Amino acid sequence: MTNSEKLARIFKVLSVATRVQMIDLLKRRSLCVNALARALDITSAAVSQHLRVLRDADIVTADKQGYFVHYKVNEETLAEWNETARSLLEMDK
Repeated sequence: MTNSEKLARIFKVLSVATRVQMIDLLKRRSLCVNALARALDITSAAVSQHLRVLRDADIVTADKQGYFVHYKVNEETLAEWNETARSLLEMDK
């Protein structure tokens, strides 16, 4: 995947405000679908659809704890996305 394709994928995933809010919540602590739904005031089904996109992009990971699946940010991917986005957004000196 070229750098341009990687950037386009990152910004496509982040182009939905709900996903950005989810990432922000999951940076603080791991949460299950129902907790995310309550925090975002959306349905569990909507949360699940957004989580599918975020999991496919490897920005969140799932951890099954008993009957519940808790999601958290993949810190490695977040750091990589940060560097990739900076490469586009920083001005050349």
